[in-house]
Amino acid sequence: MLGSAFVVFAIAFHSVTGQNLSVPSTWRDPSTTLSSSDRVTIAQNCIDTLTAQLDTSTGSFNGIGYWQDANALSAMANQDYITHSTTNQAAVTNSLNSAWSLYANYDQYGYNDDAMWWATAAYYAYRAYGDSNLLDHAIATWTHVTNYVITPADASAGSISTKNFTIEGSCDGETMVGGVFWRPTIDDTSVNSIATGLYSTLSAFLASATGNSTYTNAAIASSNWIKTTNMNSDYLALDTVDAQDCTRSPSTELFTYNSGKYLEGLSVLADVTGDSSWSSLMLNVVAASVKATAWEGSDGVITEGADVSEDNDGVGFKSVLIRGLNEVWTRNSDNGALRTLIQSYTDVQYNALLDLASTNSSGATWYSPAWEGPGPSSFISWGQLAAADVLVSAVNVN
Repeated sequence: MLGSAFVVFAIAFHSVTGQNLSVPSTWRDPSTTLSSSDRVTIAQNCIDTLTAQLDTSTGSFNGIGYWQDANALSAMANQDYITHSTTNQAAVTNSLNSAWSLYANYDQYGYNDDAMWWATAAYYAYRAYGDSNLLDHAIATWTHVTNYVITPADASAGSISTKNFTIEGSCDGETMVGGVFWRPTIDDTSVNSIATGLYSTLSAFLASATGNSTYTNAAIASSNWIKTTNMNSDYLALDTVDAQDCTRSPSTELFTYNSGKYLEGLSVLADVTGDSSWSSLMLNVVAASVKATAWEGSDGVITEGADVSEDNDGVGFKSVLIRGLNEVWTRNSDNGALRTLIQSYTDVQYNALLDLASTNSSGATWYSPAWEGPGPSSFISWGQLAAADVLVSAVNVN
């Protein structure tokens, strides 16, 4: 979550409409002719350069933050999942197990979203390698965070046992049920889309893995909170609602990762439930997310998080959107227009990285966090992090 200023913002009622899944003619280079083997090599080389910065005894990479560490490991696990390999298995599993041993419920700094970035990485690794120990870590973290999810009883009572203040059961006429508090501290009042989207996605993944309806119901409640209470009329997820007084983050605070993580969860939830309403909503969120002027120009290249001088949260956001789109692409083989749109959008970012934002040095390729270029003059850890999900997704969607 970014920003601390709040304004009151009315949420528009959402109805499912026909989605525009066409590829804009203005997008820069929305296809690739590189072979599958070339794309695998490019993605793995990016990962190898990142892995050289990894301390598996802590799970941390030089130059990036704790939640970003989990996303680097996520890209590594997903590369193996997509390519049916175990190239990154030791580095991923050792790192996840180390962080688990160091930080209760993967929470180093007191943020529910941090914990769930790591829990989701553990789920991806479970999916890639069949390691049930990592699934257990994901479940335990989910159970911990569930203490900070607003239930119908909490909303009715105006309180939740893990907080020391009165909460609003509804805001702007819409329920707060399913919203997830950003922090587990007893006095933090923020409920936001990234914590809620991570929880709904992790819940849907766990429902898929276990068949347990408890996870399905949790995914539904939290997905509904974003849909009804924290999404604008253009189908883009907003950022934060204060549970104590219903004030909101500015409506202009639109970040790729809020919509990206939400649509990833929607794609899994649609599969788990077979409910077409989630699929329809997902299509609207995809169509909005890949054409959002808040984070891209007419050429389609994402401009968010482009700081080359120092790491910031924004640089890691855009990779989450691309990863979410990859999950949607994988789960919707019967929708050719949707898949073409996602493939094209991914390739726009892919080609920008390869053509505009990369530098070859001594056999390694460095990537800038500024995807419109120029290539970096030295290695930038957060640029490599942001590139990884794009390069991995391009292996899958082409």
